[in-house]
Amino acid sequence: MKISRLPLGPVSTNAYIIHENKKALVIDPGGDYKKLESYLQERELDVQAVLLTHAHFDHIGAVDEVREAYSAPVYIHENEADWLGNPQKNGSQLFGLGQITAAPADYFLKEGPMELEGFPFEVRFTPGHSPGSVSFVFRNQRFTIAGDTLFQRGIGRTDLPGGSREVLENSIREQLFSLRADMRIFPGHGQPTTVGEEMEENPFLN
Repeated sequence: MKISRLPLGPVSTNAYIIHENKKALVIDPGGDYKKLESYLQERELDVQAVLLTHAHFDHIGAVDEVREAYSAPVYIHENEADWLGNPQKNGSQLFGLGQITAAPADYFLKEGPMELEGFPFEVRFTPGHSPGSVSFVFRNQRFTIAGDTLFQRGIGRTDLPGGSREVLENSIREQLFSLRADMRIFPGHGQPTTVGEEMEENPFLN
């Protein structure tokens, strides 16, 4: 199983492609669909599902294009069920970027083990940056897609609707720092890190 990172959209949000045997999961396709499409086509990957760590505008810009091109269902936490179609809640209106929206998700994510088309992972509820933020733990491969919860030497902002610094720090400490120290963390922006590095060196959490 391989993971690829593609910065997409207006603020270079990391989209992730998890792929094996020509099948793929796409996580947080934030925009620039043509760039994402080229990557998928060059490798002859067939998208099985679109997973969203949360529904802020910079993570959802190409959701509908991926869904339509591959008939791929979209998954999100139900706390943000109405954010995809609401520019005020997803932040695109707040940042003056016009109406960035997507059609409603097909399914809601539930905490715990999950398997999609041969891809096993765990969904962990990690709110704080937003009320429906989740992280996807691929335990056997020792990597976690953490969205905008935890960054390399940083944490997610909490000044947007539904954000809470206290809730965010609790999510990080209980849901992410409980993972093994060598677990790689792939964030929504910037470079990957590890649980151990952030436990020791993250200035926002020490």
